[in-house]
Amino acid sequence: MPEQPPRRPEQHRGSTVSMASTTTGLPDRYRPIDRVGPDETTETGVIQCWRAKDRVLNRDVAVRVHTPAGPAAHGWITRALTAGGLATPALAMVYDASEGRAGDDDSPGGAAYVVNEWIDGETLADRLRSGPMPEREVRLVLRRLAEGVAEAHRAGLAVGGLTLDNVVLRPNGLVGLRAVPAAAGTFDGDVTALGALLEACLTGTGPGARPLNGPSDLVALARRARSSEPGQGLSSVAAMAALLAERPRTGPTPQPANRGDDGDGRRRRLRDRRPEAAEADERDDDPVRLEPGTLPPVPQLPRVRPVTTGAPLPAGALGGDTVDASALERSGAAQEDGSFGMLPAGARDEADSGEDEYDDEDGAGRHRLVVVGLPLLALAIVIGLAFWFGSSVLSVTGSVDEDPGSTPSATAPSGDAGEPAPADGPTATVSAAQVFDPFGDGEPENDDEVPLTYDGDPATTWSTLSYRGSPAFGNLKPGVGILYDLGSAQALSGVSLASPVPGATVEIRTAEDAGEQLDDFAVAGDETLGTETEVAFDEATTARYVLVWVTGLVDGADGFSAQLGEVGFRTAG
Repeated sequence: MPEQPPRRPEQHRGSTVSMASTTTGLPDRYRPIDRVGPDETTETGVIQCWRAKDRVLNRDVAVRVHTPAGPAAHGWITRALTAGGLATPALAMVYDASEGRAGDDDSPGGAAYVVNEWIDGETLADRLRSGPMPEREVRLVLRRLAEGVAEAHRAGLAVGGLTLDNVVLRPNGLVGLRAVPAAAGTFDGDVTALGALLEACLTGTGPGARPLNGPSDLVALARRARSSEPGQGLSSVAAMAALLAERPRTGPTPQPANRGDDGDGRRRRLRDRRPEAAEADERDDDPVRLEPGTLPPVPQLPRVRPVTTGAPLPAGALGGDTVDASALERSGAAQEDGSFGMLPAGARDEADSGEDEYDDEDGAGRHRLVVVGLPLLALAIVIGLAFWFGSSVLSVTGSVDEDPGSTPSATAPSGDAGEPAPADGPTATVSAAQVFDPFGDGEPENDDEVPLTYDGDPATTWSTLSYRGSPAFGNLKPGVGILYDLGSAQALSGVSLASPVPGATVEIRTAEDAGEQLDDFAVAGDETLGTETEVAFDEATTARYVLVWVTGLVDGADGFSAQLGEVGFRTAG
């Protein structure tokens, strides 16, 4: 028979049951199997714990019996009724509670008792006898336990009973606290007890124990939780849960690529190539150091051999690097220093008054002319080519376009900026939707609220769970979303979203077939949510399935979360 959903337990005062256990005074519904743990001595009496069988629902339960019954157990039963309103996997649920009758514990229904969920698994005390826990497991176990205790604190209940024997590691990877609530407890006491549990997880117990060490933040957190110095302790269990949130995973520090033993990546690449090419590159790459006052080197130009005798030769009779000096004329105007204009070196030698060499001053002047003149000449050639291209090629193209009988030329696309956005059509109808959470731990993400995102009312919303420590889902997963099925593949131009809490970031992903992994859906757009947000696609996208994937959350009173009020899908017109 399936278990009933958790409910607030009912308090029974002096109820009469026809049969009862002669050992405990419990109603016959609960049949004790064996004793669990030592007796818990309190200011009002003694509490014994039994593992029992609930004969009505056919399940194991934990039954704690308070002696004496009646008014002495009233405070404990009141605390149990408050705990019955909680629903968190970190705390054992309270199924039933009874104050019983004073002085009549052995009569049917006379015992004061609280019935808890029975939690199977290994206790934390047994786990730590073999030594400390790994850092990741410490963070996960203590954070989940602290979040459950913080939930009780928000309901006004100090849990108590946070001991190694009461904390159980469930087989499914979760953690649970038995004996909820203890006979007495305080908020500060819960913080201190969690600090003691954290320290025990870092040191271990029994033969495998070692001195307190480990990650510096966890060691400091354990000491702060147990500190009684003003200004040194933690303010709340919720603060402790936030600090225990798993840190972002970071990979190893990247090393510089292509580095050799000499620290020079370029030299390693040279060694991998042919020796001849490497040596040539080395020579080319070597820096040239100039003395102060000297000019940079000039590229070698082809030498010009003058021909000074005989009649002028016909065109083409000389080689490519030979000039007929007799065909050259002196420059029309001499410089102030008596030098000539820019002539080939051999021609200037013949024009001079028989000097065999230029002096140093003339050589420096020629050097400056070459350095300045070559860039100017190159610039003039480029300008000339551009003018020719514009006047010749473009004019021909224009004449072809203007000729009525000519074939029109195809116009090349001008880029994305010139392409009009796909026109909007009617809004697509959603046939089904569900939460898409491939990176989750199996816990529902308010699945029943998904239809509220396409019911036509922006005031009704779907919300993610609340995460602590980071807007990146507490560093637990990369995101969560809602997968919408439009019933058939349709051409879409964009998506509209409404949210009562702006600031969350989303991606819009699409696919023609339903996928199980995030990469099965292609990204069509992304945006930061405002009160009303339009995500327009760059081009019409054909899809049947649209995933609104939430990648970043917004800080709120209970942690980080995101909300969607209404989602609409615009078809391409």
